[in-house]
Amino acid sequence: MPELPEVHTTATFLDKKVRGKTIKDLWTDWPKYFRAPKGEKNFKKMILSRKILSIGRIGKNILFRLSGGYVMLAHQKMTGHFLVGKWRRNETDKNTEEVWLGQKWVPAEGRGPLGDDRNRFIRLIFFLSGGEMLALSDLRRFAKLVLGKEKEIMELEEIRGLGPEPIDPKFTFEKFTELFKKKSGKIKQVLLDQTFLSGIGNIYADESLWRAKINPLRLAGSLTRKELRTLYKSIRMVLRMAIKLKGSSVDDYRDPSGRPGLYQKIHQVYHREGEACRRCGARIVRIKIGQRSAHFCPVCQKQK
Repeated sequence: MPELPEVHTTATFLDKKVRGKTIKDLWTDWPKYFRAPKGEKNFKKMILSRKILSIGRIGKNILFRLSGGYVMLAHQKMTGHFLVGKWRRNETDKNTEEVWLGQKWVPAEGRGPLGDDRNRFIRLIFFLSGGEMLALSDLRRFAKLVLGKEKEIMELEEIRGLGPEPIDPKFTFEKFTELFKKKSGKIKQVLLDQTFLSGIGNIYADESLWRAKINPLRLAGSLTRKELRTLYKSIRMVLRMAIKLKGSSVDDYRDPSGRPGLYQKIHQVYHREGEACRRCGARIVRIKIGQRSAHFCPVCQKQK
């Protein structure tokens, strides 16, 4: 699932590319995306002819601010990612390259980045003024869209219930330590709790804990002030570096141009089970904590 760096990259890209465009039409083969107003017909009626004023992010949610005081919240979920470009209906014969067989839409200008294998599951297209198209590629169809007045969207539990943004300049170390006075449990699970901190998932929790030399099984309440300071700095550094490198493309994620991110090339522990730790040479291990995986170095991140 895209985490804070991937969603931040997507929102920033979209804000530059489609801000000021008007939504002229939409197509989908999966009306279940529209959580509110429900159904393609109702969603279409409310969103058509609205101008995209800006695009931003809160946690892992992308917010499209539209004319008339409306906001569209989009959560890409596990396999979804937005793409900007042009597509045409796939009307080619059996000689079409295998990757596009059975797909309804193909890139209009040959393969290029949009022709990446991970970009072929086009489930939703917004047709914009100027001929641009905003598409959603989503293998498993888990993404969701909610459209409403801004006040209504900002009162949704998935927004109102979020914890602070870890890269917010106003999120100080003192505010970080305050959070731990109310939280218990294993630190890996704590970092994944979106009501604790927003935007962190499996990848960046593992990477941050490795940099801070903290075992993912440590109880949050056992961390010293010195360890908390190191973790605070590690989280912010990892997230900022991941944003700079446009996120991690471990599986489905691509940026809106269709290109993979680059941060996976410098992962220290995530998806590196059995490989050598780049700090001490020990083998990275993978364990289950709850229902989630945790990757760490058993030497650098000893359990205390």
